[in-house]
Amino acid sequence: MTFTLDPETVVQLNRAAERLDRPKSEVVREAIREYANRADRLSDAERRRMLRAFDELVPLIPPRRAGEAAHELAEIRAARRSGGRRSARRAR
Repeated sequence: MTFTLDPETVVQLNRAAERLDRPKSEVVREAIREYANRADRLSDAERRRMLRAFDELVPLIPPRRAGEAAHELAEIRAARRSGGRRSARRAR
């Protein structure tokens, strides 16, 4: 692969390679790895948006005792194991 870098980036690459006593290609590889790792994280704006949504939605969760929730979950699991809805066969 061939890349073209602007003069300012070339100066920064040269300085970093010299300061770290590493080949420029290694500095570039490490920089790309770091950038890729950061790109997978949420931005501050995304994090704030998600926290706002969380703060808005949590109060809407109806309060109930743990026993009631456990009973409802048991009913849901039993219904799933039973194969779902059963409908009468149509007469032909």
